[in-house]
Amino acid sequence: MFALFSALESGVIYAIMALGVYLSFRILDFPDLTVDGSFVTGAAISASLIVHGQNPFIATMAGILAGFIAGCITGILHTKGKINPLLSGILMMIALYSINLRIMDQRSNVPLLGEDTAFTLITSFWQKLGLDSMFNKLFTAIGLGDSLPKTWGIFFVMAIVTILIKFAADWFLKTEIGLALRATGDNKRMIRSFSANTDGLTVLGLGLSNALVAFAGALIAQYGGFADVGMGIGMIIIGLASVIIGEALFGTRSIARATLAVVLGAVVYRIIIAFALQIEFFETGDLKLITALIVVCSLVLPKLLEARKEQARKMRRKQLNHQTMDRKGEEIAASKFGS
Repeated sequence: MFALFSALESGVIYAIMALGVYLSFRILDFPDLTVDGSFVTGAAISASLIVHGQNPFIATMAGILAGFIAGCITGILHTKGKINPLLSGILMMIALYSINLRIMDQRSNVPLLGEDTAFTLITSFWQKLGLDSMFNKLFTAIGLGDSLPKTWGIFFVMAIVTILIKFAADWFLKTEIGLALRATGDNKRMIRSFSANTDGLTVLGLGLSNALVAFAGALIAQYGGFADVGMGIGMIIIGLASVIIGEALFGTRSIARATLAVVLGAVVYRIIIAFALQIEFFETGDLKLITALIVVCSLVLPKLLEARKEQARKMRRKQLNHQTMDRKGEEIAASKFGS
């Protein structure tokens, strides 16, 4: 059961990253692979500043700013350099690997053990409220008291932060700039005909996307207690898995529903991973394999289900046609017999 609570905690953090991926892939229709690098950038900058005595919240903000700059550079490479979207993201991702190593003083890992992080401050504040005992008694009463987390503060605070970001994204995408951003992703030529600066909108969208990704990276580094240069490998797949799972389970009829689906998809993804790792066949090193399998299933299963529904609709139409033809045949026979 502790794996479930841990999955919920990490899920609400990764949901921030998933919202960033949603902005680039769904809103801008831009396959941005910068994510694998900007996630580490946020983690590296926040961890390095914390180790050097900086306030954790200021360090996190610095990571967000760095992610925004990285995303903007990717947008500039594409819009001004006329580089293919996929290639511009790959180039920035590769460049960020070396930049992240420099940020981390050429070390592959920056430990945060014994350092004050955003989560240690949140935990100490939450414990002063005395709410943990209340939640523990509640879950013990309903039979879930075997493996409760040490504190509920991280989950609740991060859930509030993620929900606030979700509502901020909903509001932004309904503003004039947000609508222009959505139009840029849908039909760039059309919005350009209205004298909109599509290049600037693309740069802004990618900057905001990677700012959210870097924010999640900074939080994950503080949550896990270290920043690693390789922690961003496959992060774009995790973000896509969260988006795809959320859209498949919860729908995308409106922007508000789509962003909620992305947040819930990230949580569901982490829960699936947690339960998958409980199976004896899988090991910790199989995490990327499990992620790939989840994405494949998320992409293939909806299409298979839709194909079966379409086949069932065709069978029903065929049966209705046969019934109609039979009735007409009976009517013709009856008219001839009557004459």
